[in-house]
Amino acid sequence: MNRHIAIYPGSFDPMTNGHMDIISRGLDIFDTVVVAVANNNEKSALFSVEERIDMINRLIASNPRILVETFSGLLVDYVVRKEARVILRGLRAVTDFEFEFQLAQMNRTVCPQVETLFMMTSPECAYLSSSIVKEVGRLKGDISKFVPTLVADKLMEKFGHR
Repeated sequence: MNRHIAIYPGSFDPMTNGHMDIISRGLDIFDTVVVAVANNNEKSALFSVEERIDMINRLIASNPRILVETFSGLLVDYVVRKEARVILRGLRAVTDFEFEFQLAQMNRTVCPQVETLFMMTSPECAYLSSSIVKEVGRLKGDISKFVPTLVADKLMEKFGHR
């Protein structure tokens, strides 16, 4: 398993500045960060997997150290297929910790060679969530401080505000 690859999983519906912060800081530690867009048919997403992957690829501007892929099934199986050892997760607040801790413990039980690294978000991103951003955008609020311009434009388009 490669110790220089981190898998950063999530729905990224949509990508926020908090996600971008974790990716950027992850690159300070790992040679490669794989942004693994979850293909979860049980969750109702605003953007399709293809739309999310396209937006993320455009945001990272073809940085060769960032890969964007989709996965379904068990995350640890995907991590092993990618020959990685680390799942990178961002934590915003104590409320995130309990859920993330349970996931990390389950992943470690299922696949002991895979570690989860928690990274605290930067203070300016600590309150951000894709759900809140979508709600503010849906209600025509200014989301320009929370998401990259491309994402703000796509959200406004999705909500018919442009």
